[in-house]
Amino acid sequence: MKAKRLLSKGCQGYLAHVVLNDDAPSSVEDVRVVRYFPDVFLGDLPRLSPDRKVEFVVDLLPGMNPIYLTPYRMAPAELRELKVQLQELVDKGFIQPSTSPGELQFYL
Repeated sequence: MKAKRLLSKGCQGYLAHVVLNDDAPSSVEDVRVVRYFPDVFLGDLPRLSPDRKVEFVVDLLPGMNPIYLTPYRMAPAELRELKVQLQELVDKGFIQPSTSPGELQFYL
């Protein structure tokens, strides 16, 4: 109703219909900016960043458990892509499975 009122006052409105097309696999090379500047984007990361002197720790109160929140829902194609990317990062050693008592599966 607010949109209808604004349109009646002379504001411009636009309607977009967006459809997810996951038939064709997409890659980084499909992005226009990557095609224009191929020398800026690495094909693969050569190594992890160097260790830093600062360690970050979240101190929990004694006897407290981490808060568990249900993950947000993803489209099946988005979830498949996330799993593929996470597995690549595990295989390269960039992330490792978590040993935390919380429910996070990976440690970044």
